[in-house]
Amino acid sequence: MSSLTTTHAPKGLEGVVATTSGICYIDGEQGVLAYRGIDIHDLADHSNFEETCYLLWFGRLPKRNELRELRERMAEERKLDNSILNLLRVAPKHALPMDVLRTAVSALSFYDPEFQKNDHEANVHKAIRLTSQIAMIVAAYDRIRKGKEVVEPDRTLSHAANFLLMLNGTAPSHTAERALDIALILHADHELNASTFAARVTAATLSDMHSAITSAIGALKGPLHGGANEAVFHILMAIDRDGVDPVEYIKGMLAQKKKVPGFGHRVYHTEDPRATHLRKMSQDLGNSSGETKWFDFSNKIEGFVKGEKKLNANVDFYSASTYHTLGIDVDLFTPVFAVSRISGWTAHVIEQLDDNRLIRPRADYVGPIYPSKYVPMEKR
Repeated sequence: MSSLTTTHAPKGLEGVVATTSGICYIDGEQGVLAYRGIDIHDLADHSNFEETCYLLWFGRLPKRNELRELRERMAEERKLDNSILNLLRVAPKHALPMDVLRTAVSALSFYDPEFQKNDHEANVHKAIRLTSQIAMIVAAYDRIRKGKEVVEPDRTLSHAANFLLMLNGTAPSHTAERALDIALILHADHELNASTFAARVTAATLSDMHSAITSAIGALKGPLHGGANEAVFHILMAIDRDGVDPVEYIKGMLAQKKKVPGFGHRVYHTEDPRATHLRKMSQDLGNSSGETKWFDFSNKIEGFVKGEKKLNANVDFYSASTYHTLGIDVDLFTPVFAVSRISGWTAHVIEQLDDNRLIRPRADYVGPIYPSKYVPMEKR
């Protein structure tokens, strides 16, 4: 047996500290989420996605000229090589947007001008590039699969407004732009969640930025991570289709021992601070669009689950109705998560590579007693 001392970690590594980081602070008991020390509520109320990207990548809020320069860089990088667009065009019609995104991001490395470089400056450039390109890929693929023309970005618009323009073909209202901008801020980072940890593990091998982000997208695809808001909206659609009372529908799910997605959180023991903003956003968008039923369904479900199960809504619950009201198809909810989280993923990859050590944990062995003898074939 090895003499190496091991720590018996809980299932799912719950509560295990895996690294040091200066990017994201979470206090699950108090319901606090902060990027680089700045509370998420302050950022949602006063900031924008581009400024939040700068904060994550450079460790501080930008000055006016620095923010302008970042916006100009992001505008310059809103372009895709024709080979990437062709890849989107030849993808099978049944392909899931997350699978197409994962494949396209991997292929982006072929055309990256700094693909052979893995230093800090090159990775910051790649972070900017990927943040602009991922939004384009998600919007362009949705239009291509619907037989529509790809929409060119507008250099004068914000990142959020450009995404909605490229997705829907028309410039969004100020309400819609601001709603998505806030949603992108809220989803930008969340410490060592599954996809971010996957990115850091890949980066720690001294692999490249694109490989790390491809790993992250693969992890985000799972329904226990990025796919939860899709599951929430499937419930809302079923309630609307069947014309049933939302509370009765959820009672039926609970009677069948089914888990209600969008509630509870591994880290937060109080309300997820992101849900606070998304709840209001869902309500405001419903009122402005004249279609309030999705918020109304959600609100009734939240009240029941909180009273019955003592569970709080998490970031996924109200993001479902918010994204739908913004004109985003349900199978694009997780890709839109990636449109935001790319900022945090890249910040973590940069941080990992700036002070790298290979991530190589141990397993708590629970197999047959060692040593066991090899049994010849004729005696088995």
